[in-house]
Amino acid sequence: MEPHNETFMTPAEAFSLSGELALITGGATGIGRAIAQAFVLSGARVVLVGRRRELLEEAAAALGPAAGWAVHDVADTAHVPALVEDVRSRYGDVSILVNNAGHHLKKSIEETEEAEFRRMMDTHVTGAYALTRAFIPPMIGKRRGQILFTASMTSFFGLSRVFAYSTAKSAYLGMVRSLAVDLSPKGIRVNAIAPGFIETDITRKAFEADPARKERVLSRTPLGRFGTTEDVAWAAVYLCSPAARFINGVVLPVDGGVLIGF
Repeated sequence: MEPHNETFMTPAEAFSLSGELALITGGATGIGRAIAQAFVLSGARVVLVGRRRELLEEAAAALGPAAGWAVHDVADTAHVPALVEDVRSRYGDVSILVNNAGHHLKKSIEETEEAEFRRMMDTHVTGAYALTRAFIPPMIGKRRGQILFTASMTSFFGLSRVFAYSTAKSAYLGMVRSLAVDLSPKGIRVNAIAPGFIETDITRKAFEADPARKERVLSRTPLGRFGTTEDVAWAAVYLCSPAARFINGVVLPVDGGVLIGF
């Protein structure tokens, strides 16, 4: 057998996003903002997308000159061509698309109105479809690009009274697998992260109001703590970096072991 002479990348090369332009929906707050920060620290430029201009401006300013922003409601698919033109004219071709924007709805199916269900699907599923379809042509032309989805624990198991949210996030699994098969021969990898119970302002307030639920969550998390947005952000960097160049069509749980806990 011939000796193995493959030249390894250095760690700096393997986890570098230098030269990439990442568009991150829901990028001004929470997990999206943490992903943006980790991407910038890894050498990428980022475009933060969201509905609230003031939050986008503040987040981009905090991230520095490598960050820009564009106002867009992901549920407004009619506006997608204008967004693409705006981003391309101001920043260039997007090479990483992070479909992260979303909203939560804590209701059972009996309580969920059809308009609420449609809004959930429009935001998560139809919005991600429209953005992916619109931003992949330059990636296909250059035969390189990354698509990343933010899935959820509800993509894998049932949680009470989140029917519409769980339906939308579960759809991401099919999107990731199908897109990975279709797009990877064209040079585009498609993956997802599935955050577990992550400590944010929203979850902190929710658990303060329900200490018993907090204990239940921690009891089924083998690591015995909540995750941080930074935990999720570095997983996103990995999946979009050269280190993961043979990782395609996966959904990576970032959950402290919740999915394998009993």
